[in-house]
Amino acid sequence: MNAFDNRKLRITQREPLHPATAVEFDALDRTHARVLATLADLQRLVEHLEAHGIDDQARADAAMVCEFFSSTARSHHAIEEQQVFPELLLHADADLVQCIERLQQDHGWLEEDWIELEPQLQAVARGYSWYDLDSLRHSVDVFATLYQEHIALEENAVYPAARQLDAARARSAEAGTAMER
Repeated sequence: MNAFDNRKLRITQREPLHPATAVEFDALDRTHARVLATLADLQRLVEHLEAHGIDDQARADAAMVCEFFSSTARSHHAIEEQQVFPELLLHADADLVQCIERLQQDHGWLEEDWIELEPQLQAVARGYSWYDLDSLRHSVDVFATLYQEHIALEENAVYPAARQLDAARARSAEAGTAMER
């Protein structure tokens, strides 16, 4: 199963990271790159709307942004919540626990921000002009800033710790296998 699979994950909160986690971290990293690129697209969309209003390009860009944040980004957060954070919380020091708890809270705030932002973008995607440009610009700025800070915290604190824990588990499993021989 890859990180973008829409099937329901069946991992309990106490289940340890599985050996394929390193591959999944690569997928999570790629999704972060896509999030940042899509946020840049979203900011360019606001500029485009200000300069040109709704046209075919604005409609296509809005639809693409909506699809990405309604599916891939949400799946990404679910994978982090179900596969990365629980095991790390069992082994983390107080500072790392605080980082993880902040990231979990961010997931809620990002979802709330998206719920506010998406209807305006859907309107653009459908060619309706009832969106409010100032409100849209503000919502996009808030959403982008939180996402950028969120990704920086994950990549600089949580993912390295999770990778280190995963590597330690792999070494321990290898040692156990070697002892069984």
